[in-house]
Amino acid sequence: MAKRTQVYEYHKKYGNIVEYAGFDLPVWFEGIIPECHSVRNSCGIFDVSHMGRVLAEGKGAESFLNQLTTNDVSKLAVGRGQYSLLCNPKGGIMDDLTIFRIGSIRYLVVYNAGNRDKNWTWLRKNKTRSDATISDVSDDVAMFAVQGPRASTVLWNVSGVQLEEVERYGTRDVKVAGIPCLLTRSGYTGEDGFEIYAWNTSVKEPSSAVKVWEKMLSGGGELGICPVGLGARDVLRLEAGMCLYGNDIDENTSPVEARLNWVVRLEKPDFVGKNAIMRLKEKGPGRVRVGFKMREKGIPRQSQDIHADSEAVGKVSSGTFSPTLSVGIGMGYVPPSQSGIGETFSVGIRDHRVRAEVVKLPFYQRRSEDQVVVFGEEMGLRDFRKNYSSSSQA
Repeated sequence: MAKRTQVYEYHKKYGNIVEYAGFDLPVWFEGIIPECHSVRNSCGIFDVSHMGRVLAEGKGAESFLNQLTTNDVSKLAVGRGQYSLLCNPKGGIMDDLTIFRIGSIRYLVVYNAGNRDKNWTWLRKNKTRSDATISDVSDDVAMFAVQGPRASTVLWNVSGVQLEEVERYGTRDVKVAGIPCLLTRSGYTGEDGFEIYAWNTSVKEPSSAVKVWEKMLSGGGELGICPVGLGARDVLRLEAGMCLYGNDIDENTSPVEARLNWVVRLEKPDFVGKNAIMRLKEKGPGRVRVGFKMREKGIPRQSQDIHADSEAVGKVSSGTFSPTLSVGIGMGYVPPSQSGIGETFSVGIRDHRVRAEVVKLPFYQRRSEDQVVVFGEEMGLRDFRKNYSSSSQA
């Protein structure tokens, strides 16, 4: 039986439920396209309580996390967070995640729903060499996100906190509807926004989570806030050039190939996968991730072939029609020689080869001097029109 989040009853009443990553979740409420427009023009609220959340505590917590992740945890001040990767010894990406330092020796680790069991097993396996204490709090913490140009006003309405007071990847303790919560400022849509974590609220006792959810909806009511499902979430993250685990990155993909070197700190003394990543970086990858726009009518989809000079040279990893840009967009892996901005190739869509051009990522970028650096999340479906299977690894 699929699991449910704390606000499942709301989703059941107003949304269209599918099984995803072992959970019953809404694929859409009003519709994928209007939900995308709401996030771009006002704000949307996402229930992301299905994600994995782990607390790492104690004097050994920093070194424990630093040994397992690619970014440098030692650089985090209290109240700060970072995007990072878990890699296997061969340098393949086990998951992408965020780490927030929420106390002097207390860290919150947030990772993808489809990898919860795998990651928790990996953390416990490596815990034997550390005096850190780790606890899986995924089922006892609700997590909601508000994204969009009016997210700041929503936050002020529900908590009295100005979003400008919280740095990018910053954290703050707040109260929403009288409930103690953790606030973080990041996102996955290309818009500014925040996440609210409601502590100590399970599916069996969801009242605190429900109060927070309802407060954020009412606090954004006059601003046009709307609930957003998995379908729009996938479109929005692709417009923002964010990787979806299981599509764009996996255990057979190196951060070098995925062009995620910016969260790999090779200057650290050691971390799992470091040597393999260094070797590939020195050798040069045989393929790299690119973003592309369709130059002819057509919508790219995952696993379609990418052709250059009548030869298949790569695969589409994610693709969709962008309602924001009114064009087909996608990401995929091609040889470095085909990866330059302006390079052209064709995508095999049905029985046709449709022309596409490599473009700079992200496809969409919020027009603001305070451009928020967003991170890749798993929120979305590999192909929300065709695949609602709970076997998705994203």
